Amino acid sequence: MSRKPRFAGYALMAVAALLAVAMRRGMLTEIGPFPVAAVALLVGMIGVMLVFTDLMVRGLYAQVDAAKRRDDDDEGG
Repeated sequence: MSRKPRFAGYALMAVAALLAVAMRRGMLTEIGPFPVAAVALLVGMIGVMLVFTDLMVRGLYAQVDAAKRRDDDDEGG
């Protein structure tokens, strides 16, 4: 299982933060037909979704692995 989706999520959140800073300073007002705030929110939400999904799946796999080990210990003991 790779950590690439989580790191991609962190990168997307950083891009959203940079877009928000650029918008706040007045350097950027829109990206194509979309306002910068909308793009920053969308990119940030996708990043958060990737990070939390990766963490939840890792936690689920850890619980399943612990339960499997506990069952194996009960059968062997």
